[in-house]
Amino acid sequence: METISYEEFHEKLAKLKTMDDAVNFVKELVAPTIQKMLDAEMSNHLGYDKYSAKGRNTGNSRNGYSKKHLQGSFGKAAIDVPRDRNGEFEPLAVKKWQNNPSELEEKVISMYAKGLTTRDINAHLQDIYGVEISATQVSAMTDKVLPMIEAWQNRPLDSLYPIVYLDGIHFKVKDGGRVVNTCAYTVLGINMEGKKELLGLWTGGAEGAKYWLKVLSELKERGVNDILIACVDGLSGFKDAIQTVYPQVNVQRCVIHQVRQTLFIPHKNKKAFAAALKEIYNAPTEEAALTALKQAKKDWPDYALYLKSWETNWTELATIFQFPEPIRRMIYTTNAVESTHRQLRKITKTTSIFPHAEALTKLLWLGMRDLSKKWSMPVRNWGQIVAQLAILFPERVTI
Repeated sequence: METISYEEFHEKLAKLKTMDDAVNFVKELVAPTIQKMLDAEMSNHLGYDKYSAKGRNTGNSRNGYSKKHLQGSFGKAAIDVPRDRNGEFEPLAVKKWQNNPSELEEKVISMYAKGLTTRDINAHLQDIYGVEISATQVSAMTDKVLPMIEAWQNRPLDSLYPIVYLDGIHFKVKDGGRVVNTCAYTVLGINMEGKKELLGLWTGGAEGAKYWLKVLSELKERGVNDILIACVDGLSGFKDAIQTVYPQVNVQRCVIHQVRQTLFIPHKNKKAFAAALKEIYNAPTEEAALTALKQAKKDWPDYALYLKSWETNWTELATIFQFPEPIRRMIYTTNAVESTHRQLRKITKTTSIFPHAEALTKLLWLGMRDLSKKWSMPVRNWGQIVAQLAILFPERVTI
């Protein structure tokens, strides 16, 4: 039983069209991986490799194979379990009585998704199962999620997402012998049930409006016909990129980002100046907010340059004043997606430089898969929020 080459792997991956294709492809990878583990175990048991002269007159030798059918999470797979003449060989990867190998695979993938290094995974498996596993074996097991990532990334999406948060997180990745900064583009949506949903994960280059345009166009192709409110950071050209694909969207620039960029002032004045800024974005109406901004300019003439940026970005900062308080609390900041990124940082902190973009995508997806299990409940006050959205957008929202 032979494993497929790197080129064959990617050639087959490119041909996947449906979830059934993905499941069948992954099933093809399960048996060869376990087969290699069993053969390696036999070599360790006997103390010599297959066909090695060291095996002569040792008192024990290989004695063919016995067929075994496994029932894993990806369906049935057939393997050949090696035998020794003395009948002493007890495989660890798949025990004699075991027909489901998924427990070991799931343990490895789960530990990998939590950011454990290969050394950590090996130590845990030795303590729990007495199994030693190499970096290559960890990679082989976790590579089985690649077709699932492909299917997930191309799955159809809902036609309407009331609120969407867009942000990027940066990592270092090896590329052609160089280490480059790579952005992972994250789109976190709130669906019509009020639940968080990660719409996709893209990696490539430095963060820019041009790449975001590509991301948004892909969302459109996957069925997202309308977004009511998009919450973004202060990236230049972001609003134009979004409204190119979704002309009707309301874009809200993150107020917290704006405040942080405004507080590069002497420490002794930060508290009082921050209070003046709070009067702006906590104002009950846009008119009151503009009055507070005018007052801040009068009270803090030395920081007029910082307050100038509020005027420059006012169109995007003032979107919140079009909505009632419950919606404002949801859209005035991109903290929802930044919180997700903080969790991903915990997972990826053991890897300072990723060997390639595929390794980064694999770990991020596994981490996000674990995070999304917690998103089973609607966001707070969703019933009230969706009712307000239905009144504000009667032709676009139906409940």
